[in-house]
Amino acid sequence: MKMKKIVLDIHSAIHAHNMERMLMQELDDCRVFVSESTDSTAEWCETHKPDVLLMEVKAFSPWMFSERMAIRDRIKQSLADCRIILFVDDESDNDLTESVRQAKRSGLIDAFLFGSVSENYFASVIDSV
Repeated sequence: MKMKKIVLDIHSAIHAHNMERMLMQELDDCRVFVSESTDSTAEWCETHKPDVLLMEVKAFSPWMFSERMAIRDRIKQSLADCRIILFVDDESDNDLTESVRQAKRSGLIDAFLFGSVSENYFASVIDSV
């Protein structure tokens, strides 16, 4: 089985490293890279060629939905098979949550996760895409 490579682009570095640790514990044969900044996410993907890119979406820059979709577009040009997952706090912004849902319905992203899901479910979704 091929090792799954995952790039995380999460607002909080502490949260990103907690996610990294959780994924490494929950998934076999997985390598996780935490992007240093939203500005470097596309370069991280070009360097590490991940199977999955998980990006957090917020209501403010540089984590806004439109900015995330621009990164998605850039990644898909060079890594068409990279699966895109958006991570959103479903309790903070209904419009943002609906934009993420619509992106999934439209086929622009492969999956989305809410901040309220369990660690086991979180890892299972990432493993399944």
